[in-house]
Amino acid sequence: MTAPARALPRPAPALAPGARPVPGYQILAHLTRTGWLDVHDAWSEDRDCRCVVKVVRPDRRDETRLGERLLREGRWLCGFSHPHLVRGYETFESPEPLVVLETLTGETLSHLVGRLRHRASAADVALLGVQLCSAVQYLHRRGLLHLDLKPSNVVVDRGHAKVLDLGLARPPGPAPAGVGTFRYLSPEQARGEPLTAAADVWGVGVTLFEVACGEPAFGRGGRTGEADRRRYPQLEATAPPVAARRRLPPALAAAVDACLRPGPGARPALDELSAALADTLPGTRRPRG
Repeated sequence: MTAPARALPRPAPALAPGARPVPGYQILAHLTRTGWLDVHDAWSEDRDCRCVVKVVRPDRRDETRLGERLLREGRWLCGFSHPHLVRGYETFESPEPLVVLETLTGETLSHLVGRLRHRASAADVALLGVQLCSAVQYLHRRGLLHLDLKPSNVVVDRGHAKVLDLGLARPPGPAPAGVGTFRYLSPEQARGEPLTAAADVWGVGVTLFEVACGEPAFGRGGRTGEADRRRYPQLEATAPPVAARRRLPPALAAAVDACLRPGPGARPALDELSAALADTLPGTRRPRG
């Protein structure tokens, strides 16, 4: 007789509404679960406002490196201050690693792209790009690459963008192959080559492409099996030109296309990219010299 299949263990539940994971914070609702994190809507008694609480999933709390990764991100965000970067409020090491962030109004770009009946205007694409460049330049001046820029990591509220998630951030230099998100990471991230600011230029470009065109530069879906894990689409083909998907001002389309050049040395520097995007904004007059 064939042995009966064993039932898979049920995932450990997230924190329940009303739970108090640390003094001064009460859980209101569970927002989402990633491969290693639970994200909750919470109430800060000290600030008298809602906030976001991130904790390591209960079934992965024995992995010390994940708690360290979460706390590292939290400390960075608590120490940074930039209008286009999510703010961190506090970090706690015990009883379990926990990070408190501001609650953002608005919606992620990935949700916005899927919801809107019409694609973003050229001016909205250019303004978004300028804001993303500003946030990323701020990180670079502090010795960090973001390495996971994508529509789901950007929240927009009435034209104001904020970048989320420094979970994969690291200094420039050597990195394991595959750091990033499958269809959004740069070719050099996929190969495991030393990383520079050009990897984040790619991230800005791949995000702007999706917002402008209404679809990802390298198709939809994620990893489907072991064989696919070594077949990054951005290593097998170049991104289609923006002009093949929609009509934009030529200078704006060229700026986005330049971000997605396969070779990191062929991409523009962030200050050059920001200037090129700003120059396409109607009525913009930038100081020269």
